[in-house]
Amino acid sequence: MGRILAIDYGKKRVGLAVTDPLQMIATRLETVATSEIWSSLERYFQTETVERVVVGYPLQLNNQASEAVEYINPFLKTFQKKFPAMPIEQVDERFTSKLAFQAMIDSGLKKSDRRNKGLIDGVSATIILQSYLEQKKYKK
Repeated sequence: MGRILAIDYGKKRVGLAVTDPLQMIATRLETVATSEIWSSLERYFQTETVERVVVGYPLQLNNQASEAVEYINPFLKTFQKKFPAMPIEQVDERFTSKLAFQAMIDSGLKKSDRRNKGLIDGVSATIILQSYLEQKKYKK
């Protein structure tokens, strides 16, 4: 069984989270500059067994795609060209940034640390992955 990698794709930064090999726990991996995402993914796929990738997909409250799909859809197309054998799924990412910020408050992080947008992106990717794991568990 391989890991599941979650991607919270943004214009400036990309948050990455990953499961353990048994796909039970989601953990923040790193946050990389958007310009470095392809080299980062290539390195990770060379060193780890990844079963699938889940990407946060921004929806509005009415279930319509948000404006952010303008840069996420091209990312998804490029991903499928670069890694055609890798299964990829889209996961609703509504409210993940707010949930990430609240999680950081609840964990006792100082206000100055909570301003770190890279940390928020990484925590958001972790929340996306954890919600995917929970949905998968309940579907069984």
